[in-house]
Amino acid sequence: MKTRKLGNGGLEVSELGLGCMGLSYAYGTAPDPKDAVKLLHAAVEQGVTLFDTAEAYGPFKNEELLGEALAPFRNRVVIATKFGFLNGDATTGVDSHPDRIRKVAEESLKRLKTNYIDLFYQHRVDPKIPIEDVAGTVKDLIKEGKVKYFGMSEAGVQSIRKAHAVQPVAALQSEYSLWWREPEQEILPLLEELGIGFVPFSPLGRGFLTGAINENTTFDKNDFRNMLPRFNAEARKANQAMVDLLIKIAQEKQGTPAQIALAWLLAQKPWIVPIPGTTKLHRLEENLGAVKIELTKGELAQIEKAASEIKIEGARYPEQLQKSVGK
Repeated sequence: MKTRKLGNGGLEVSELGLGCMGLSYAYGTAPDPKDAVKLLHAAVEQGVTLFDTAEAYGPFKNEELLGEALAPFRNRVVIATKFGFLNGDATTGVDSHPDRIRKVAEESLKRLKTNYIDLFYQHRVDPKIPIEDVAGTVKDLIKEGKVKYFGMSEAGVQSIRKAHAVQPVAALQSEYSLWWREPEQEILPLLEELGIGFVPFSPLGRGFLTGAINENTTFDKNDFRNMLPRFNAEARKANQAMVDLLIKIAQEKQGTPAQIALAWLLAQKPWIVPIPGTTKLHRLEENLGAVKIELTKGELAQIEKAASEIKIEGARYPEQLQKSVGK
C-alpha cells in the first residue's frame, strides 16, 4: 500500500482509507463488535492507516469501537473524527458553537482512547456560527496538542476559503464517485489551488457501484438507503447502466466493478484518498486490491466518454438533508 499526502501540512496516509460508519450505524444491522474489530485489525495488517469515524456514528458507538480496536496500533494509524451535530445526533440539526467543539474533542479523545485526534472534521457547516470562529477553535485545539489537523465535510467554496485563511484545512471530505461528480465543478479546482486533500466518502456509491445491488434488492428496514431517492427501484434500474460499464471494464482489466470505480478515483488526482466502507472481510480485501489496478490514459478516456452518455437518475439526498450540504 502506497501513501498519499492530504494538504500541505504533511499529513500522510495510505492511498485507500477505511470508512467505518457502517460498522455501527446507517446500513441496517451492524456486525457483531468482535467481527468489526477483526475487520479493523485486518485493515491495519494490509496497510490501511486512515480510519474515518464520527461522534454521530451510533451516536458514539463507532468511536468507542475504534478506540478499542486501534489502541494497539495507535502510533501506526491516523484517526479522523468529526464534530458538528447537536448532541452528536445527525437527525437533530447542526451545532458548531466553539464550546460544543471543545466538548466533542474531549469526549472523542476518551472514546478513542487517545490523547490526540489526527484529523478533526467539521461534519456540516453551521450557518449560525461564523466559519472563522470554528476554524479558530480548532486552531486553538491544535496549539494545545489535542488535534493535529483540521478538516471540513460537505462544505462549499466560500466556507472552505474563509476557514482555510484562519487555520489551514488539510482535507475536505465529501461524496465523489462515478455516479456523483459534482465536486469536479468548483470543489476540486479550489482544493488544488489551496493545497487541500480530498477524501471521497461513498466512493462506491453506497454499494451500488459494486454490482451487488439491483432493482430487486431489498434493504434492511434500518438501512439509510431506504430514504435516498437514488435508491428507489426505478432509479436503480435506470442507473444499472453505470454498473454495466464498470463490469465491462473490470472484465478487460481482470478486476471487479468496485476495483475499477476506486482505481478511477485514485487516477483523478494524487491528493485524493477514497474511504470505502465495508462490514465484510472479503469486500475489504477486494477494495484494497484496487490499488494494483492502473488505468491508462486511453482507458480513462474510454470511461469518461461512456460515462458522459449515462444519465444518473435520482437525487443524492432527500430535500431536507440536501439543504445542509455545500454551504
